[in-house]
Amino acid sequence: MDGLLDLPDGALCALVGPPGSGKSTFAARYPDSWRVCLDVYRCLATDSEADQSATPVAAEIQNLLLDARLSRRLNVLVDSTNVFPHGRAGLLARARYWQRPAVAVLFDVLLPRVEAQNAGRDRVVPLHIVREHYQLLPDVDQLHREGFAAVHLISELLATSGALRQGTRR
Repeated sequence: MDGLLDLPDGALCALVGPPGSGKSTFAARYPDSWRVCLDVYRCLATDSEADQSATPVAAEIQNLLLDARLSRRLNVLVDSTNVFPHGRAGLLARARYWQRPAVAVLFDVLLPRVEAQNAGRDRVVPLHIVREHYQLLPDVDQLHREGFAAVHLISELLATSGALRQGTRR
């Protein structure tokens, strides 16, 4: 596998970052079966990833898949922004219920790079939402306090893999 991260067996890995920070590109390094993504489920329900009215249905689908994988001790990668504490709390509760480790990857990417990457996407998220989500980013200590067993910075994972380190937030 080309992944940058060795996950413990059966781990829940939450990607934490604003739209355009590279979460889906990172997730693509791992098997498709590992990935759960609200955007995908919104699209399946409404033909539009952006249709926020489908979020409750998408969250139900995500939770069913989280339970299915975690109960079988299979890795799961949550490819959503995960910038809201209540969203992360729900993920941590599921991992605890199934007695599985929870890991976070924090996308510490500089805002100008996030904005540029967002502008180049097929579905551009409005700039005010990107900036709002960027401001909501937790730090490593906060994620540990919330209950994540391990927290990895994308800047360090990319540096370790020999990829460019440019454009990361410190």
